[in-house]
Amino acid sequence: MARFLKEKPVSVIQVTTFHLLLTIYSAWLILDGQPILACFLLIVKGVIDAVDGELARIRERPSHVGRYWDTVADTIGLVAVMGAFGTVFDWNLLFTSIMILATLFQYSLFNHYSVLMRALGSGDSTSRIDERIRPVAHPWEQQRNVNMFHSVYLLFFSWQDRIISGLAGKGSKGLTFELTVSSFLGFGMQSLLIFALAVTQNLDYLPELVLGVNLLMMVLVLLRSRF
Repeated sequence: MARFLKEKPVSVIQVTTFHLLLTIYSAWLILDGQPILACFLLIVKGVIDAVDGELARIRERPSHVGRYWDTVADTIGLVAVMGAFGTVFDWNLLFTSIMILATLFQYSLFNHYSVLMRALGSGDSTSRIDERIRPVAHPWEQQRNVNMFHSVYLLFFSWQDRIISGLAGKGSKGLTFELTVSSFLGFGMQSLLIFALAVTQNLDYLPELVLGVNLLMMVLVLLRSRF
């Protein structure tokens, strides 16, 4: 998909915004009593979510704004979807927040090791483990936009990165184990399982799936990174 879009007049930011709108629409479908279609669109969203970063790389135009906006968009979409499920299944606010946090930590865990892998491989430093230092804008983006999105990221999202960095060890050789597990048990696989639950009318098992898989992934990856 990224190769198809490479020469098209579609920006990376537009791709990210599209998958955010698709996620919000999925949340509306959940509230409207159409969970099967909603969960199918979450699979599509997961595919599109992988396109924006790859599109920036093959165009050789990494973007700090795009990096921060992707995190903001993912979080807004996650809150919308989990909020919709919480409304349908009558979760209280605390439990809905726990479901959101479990998925946010899964995002941060995968991001932690994928950033390390890209830094080791290609030297790409657009995404960083520690985002506290404000980056300098690339020639094709404006510094004021980078400053604004960086401030939003620090205020609302950087705490996740610091927690994961504090828990993670030096990592296995080549980080193969950490990336394999966090990819295989990550959002893509979970969205397929959530869709299966929707088709079989077993979405009431969603908490066990999300909390169980994310806890298992965190334990496996963080233990392996330390020992």
